[in-house]
Amino acid sequence: MTEHDPEGLDVARQIARAAARGGTAPRRKRSRPAERRAEEPEPLGELLQGLIAEQGWSTEVNLHHLLGRWPALVGEVNAAHSAPEAFADKVFTVRAESTTWASSLRQIAPQLVARLNDALGQGTVERVLVIGPTAPSWKKGRRSVPGRGPRDTYG
Repeated sequence: MTEHDPEGLDVARQIARAAARGGTAPRRKRSRPAERRAEEPEPLGELLQGLIAEQGWSTEVNLHHLLGRWPALVGEVNAAHSAPEAFADKVFTVRAESTTWASSLRQIAPQLVARLNDALGQGTVERVLVIGPTAPSWKKGRRSVPGRGPRDTYG
């Protein structure tokens, strides 16, 4: 067996001779790929699903996944004028941009409850609460009057 040449001159000479002959360079033996360990790591998705189930977050995660497709749930037109706002105590709250759009969404609320329950499990959502825009408050600002303010004068 030959000693190892730390400068690599012997390999360089072999390559040069092969190139001069028009041949190919000497091939090194490929090492075998490392054998897989018997215990493979779990995919990240499976780990996350286990954590979600363990912590009891399944309903919330599935709900957020569904709400990412809000236009598919309520239709493109309704989705353009409304947004999901909250989910608590089996009540799903939606805010509409006007009272007209709120009325439109209230008409489809039973179908929305059914769609949500089909996707999340029966009994997850009991009611859809549709609220309109918030009105301005006149209790503060330039047009407010301290105290009870002007009321009827019939008395």
